[in-house]
Amino acid sequence: MIDSARICAFLQVTDRPKAKEFYVDVLGLAFVSEDPFALVVDSNGIHIRIGEVPDLKPAQVTVLGWDVANIEDAFADLSAKGIEFQKYGFPGQDERGIWTTPNGDKVAWFKDPSGNVLSIAQHA
Repeated sequence: MIDSARICAFLQVTDRPKAKEFYVDVLGLAFVSEDPFALVVDSNGIHIRIGEVPDLKPAQVTVLGWDVANIEDAFADLSAKGIEFQKYGFPGQDERGIWTTPNGDKVAWFKDPSGNVLSIAQHA
């Protein structure tokens, strides 16, 4: 039964108003609702429930990622909105922060205001 259910993602932040501004106004995700428990946004039919905690230690790995048709276009769009991409310095990552994997996939990472690692990816 669960294999046919739609997934809902969960994310924690330290400042929900900043998160709302970032996810809705900057990234352009659709606002769904907000109550004392969570801010809910929609990303192409997938709900992301964004809760708030006072003491967050963000994971140092990607917690949310978006598959994009053209990483160059997505990178340019997000950069124009003030998104700063992470540069990890490993082989295949260019000076902008786009990493090309050995199989040709491309990934770029950025962070939300609470330090959660997010990504965009174009698969070969």
